[in-house]
Amino acid sequence: MTPLFETQLPLPLHARGKVRDTYALGDALLMIATDRLSAFDVVLPTPIPDKGRVLTQLSAFWFRKFESWMPHHLISAEWAVIADALAQAGLNPDAYREALEGRTMLVKRATPLPIECVARGYIAGSLWKEYRAAREQSDGATVRLHGLELPADLQEASPLPEPIFTPATKAHTGHDENISFEQACAIVGRETATYLRDCTLRLYRAAHEYARTRGLLLADTKFEFGYDAQGQIMLIDEALTPDSSRFWDAAQYRIGSSPPSFDKQFVRDYLEAIGWDKQPPAPALPDAIVEQTAARYREALQRLRE
Repeated sequence: MTPLFETQLPLPLHARGKVRDTYALGDALLMIATDRLSAFDVVLPTPIPDKGRVLTQLSAFWFRKFESWMPHHLISAEWAVIADALAQAGLNPDAYREALEGRTMLVKRATPLPIECVARGYIAGSLWKEYRAAREQSDGATVRLHGLELPADLQEASPLPEPIFTPATKAHTGHDENISFEQACAIVGRETATYLRDCTLRLYRAAHEYARTRGLLLADTKFEFGYDAQGQIMLIDEALTPDSSRFWDAAQYRIGSSPPSFDKQFVRDYLEAIGWDKQPPAPALPDAIVEQTAARYREALQRLRE
């Protein structure tokens, strides 16, 4: 199928993010995961085939897996349900089926909470960089970082003594900023922050345990939560996809270096190698990089869901 870079539906546009186009559809929202890919916070001009379908199908899988105890915004990702909703809005579903099927979720409206909820079981990515900088300033057996005490002898990709909650602010432009739990409490209130932390860590532990049975390690992941119409907190956006999570192949895992992950690492490595200044416009990607990246996304879906 032809990659989908952007949609133009005759519905009110609710939001257009780096990856998702979201439309108002009656009392619900139609959330479409395109094949757009961003790197270093810039949307690239080259789409990754099937990426949006992988994100949607994995998110739906995880929402359903944990829905007995974690409320979520998903109404349905089944085409029959989505087609019926489109028809009720006066659209011909057959005209949109090829573009939308498999990459679209009908979801409840939500009021998003203003923090990202991140769980980490291993030290990698931005936390590894911050940890090294903090360790240089420490002369003890522990390193204090965002209100947490971590052992001073960790290496890159080391498992943490126990999973940790590292919330972040939501940045409209640029990178999210890691904050302490106390800072999160100041933003959303202590009771809400505590509930978000507990849900985030429970989701992480359950997903990590499952991923291990599929030969994968879940190094870290981020979740978004929001209030539904009744004021209940629910899981929203996406869940445990290669875009929001760092999955490693357990067979390739070694402490001391960052294992290859099931995401857009091929793209990041290529852009670093060609010396792009990380400012828009981004360069187009060669076919080989596109194919390797698409293959990693598809493999993540196959190993986790099938």
